[in-house]
Amino acid sequence: MHQNFKHFKRKFSGLYLLLLFLVVATSCSSVKRTNKEIKKNLNTTRVFENGFTGLAVYDPVKNEMVYAYNADKYFTPASNTKLFTFYAGLKMLGDSIPALKYAKREDSLIFKATGDPSLLNPNLPESRVIDFLSKAEENLYYIAPVFTEKYFGPGWSWDDYNYSYSSERTPMPIYGNNITFDFDENSDFEVMPTVFKDSVTISANGNEASLKRAMTSNKFKMNKGYTSRSREIPLKYSDLTFTRLLEDTLKKDITIIEKYSTNKEFKTLYSIPADSVYKKMLEDSDNFIAEQILLMASGTISDSLKTEITIDYMKENHLKDLPDEPVWRDGSGLSRYNLFTPRSMVKLLEKILAERSHEDLFSLMATGGESGTLKNYYKADEPYIFAKTGTLSNNHSLSGYLKTQSGKILIFSFMNSNYTIPTSELKAGMEKILENIRDNY
Repeated sequence: MHQNFKHFKRKFSGLYLLLLFLVVATSCSSVKRTNKEIKKNLNTTRVFENGFTGLAVYDPVKNEMVYAYNADKYFTPASNTKLFTFYAGLKMLGDSIPALKYAKREDSLIFKATGDPSLLNPNLPESRVIDFLSKAEENLYYIAPVFTEKYFGPGWSWDDYNYSYSSERTPMPIYGNNITFDFDENSDFEVMPTVFKDSVTISANGNEASLKRAMTSNKFKMNKGYTSRSREIPLKYSDLTFTRLLEDTLKKDITIIEKYSTNKEFKTLYSIPADSVYKKMLEDSDNFIAEQILLMASGTISDSLKTEITIDYMKENHLKDLPDEPVWRDGSGLSRYNLFTPRSMVKLLEKILAERSHEDLFSLMATGGESGTLKNYYKADEPYIFAKTGTLSNNHSLSGYLKTQSGKILIFSFMNSNYTIPTSELKAGMEKILENIRDNY
């Protein structure tokens, strides 16, 4: 009886090993076949022959690059740059956003900027600043910061100044640095902030229905007949404009001072959860928020709000292990000077995964078929793409996390530059490849 059991055990173990071998062999064969299909697709279809494409797919559990195609080549990342900005926020900012720095002396409350994008921003939770300053019994003084950044980042298109995706970078934003126009069915309109309603000139001249701000001031020209449900146009920022808008809300005077010396240490008032800012940036690809995150981060290690300070710090302290040195110039990806490789994007996403669980990350990112910039793409019964899009003319990238049918979480970066076909065609080709990976890896 004992010998029979031992014989059965040996036979069962042998069958188990054989079955395991067959499963592994079949799996390997499936992956190899899928890799061949992907390579053929990338090399022979019109969609990818038209431009320059790179793809990296990485298994973080096995610590293995399972597919690479031009993964060591540099591409224009567009808004994939926001993943670098997100990582900077995770490493340099805490759980809450610093709203302002302040000190009290006798009958004065003196405050200065931190770069916080949430003040009266309709797209973010309510900041604590209004309540804090409203309840202050002291006189209010705002220290005008030494802000050396240009209001546009390096490599931005200056022709885009009239569009909300190019809101200005500033030390103390207000209203998301945008002015909102709302129209009704009779073409009547409201302006927020309301103080700008008298700054709109309506003209009967011109055939084009347009609404445009002057490049250097908050003066607007609207051609008669212009209608739109809602329109946001960037605010032309200055310290004076900021304080006047804040005064209008607080119903209090604010005095701008150029210099202030005190032995008292400035305290920090925190406004909203950092995740609420990250979610808006990643899910909806908010350029303005991305730029302000880098400015806020620089303020945690210096007395200046300067994008370059954050980028240099991150490259020196947290990004030296990337396979290829990033050419990183702004927070949003509007700059065409940015250049990253797919394998560096994958490594960055692995580092982000070490900071937060994949469940947390998925809740912050655009989800295929469900939310944000991916709501109308990569649709499936069960979402499988959680990623950051990036699009500039002739450039489109998608980098993030892919959930396979076998339950694996893979990291991928799919980058495309210099194509001339419609981006919709390119996305359809990308979706075919990513579905293949989902089904067979």
